[in-house]
Amino acid sequence: MIMKPFLSLFIIGLISLGACNAEKPSPSVNEELTESKQESLGELKLVNGKAVYEANCAGCHDSGVAGAPKPGDHSAWSQRITQGLPIMIKKSIEGFEGKTGMMPPKGGNASLGDSDISNAIAYMVRTLQ
Repeated sequence: MIMKPFLSLFIIGLISLGACNAEKPSPSVNEELTESKQESLGELKLVNGKAVYEANCAGCHDSGVAGAPKPGDHSAWSQRITQGLPIMIKKSIEGFEGKTGMMPPKGGNASLGDSDISNAIAYMVRTLQ
């Protein structure tokens, strides 16, 4: 008589354990998903960056006003790029005055978010590749 409740609980336990899938996806699957997400996010940032650039940055950068480096001008961008993106982003957000001109904080549009500026810079740098 004691065996019936024990056997019932034992069977229920086995069924419960069998329903759980302890197998995890291989690391390569996780890495592929992560890379795919990063690529999608990167593309989204470039699309957003292009929109921010066209609406806010092109006025100065397309014509080179106040020393703004033009998209595709490798020589004008080379010194800036060697500083690294974090420095470029910081100077673009805070504003900067250099030997060849000046960059007002957020390109003169205080309503832009830091991510907007970051995406616009990523877009401009991408045009050099």
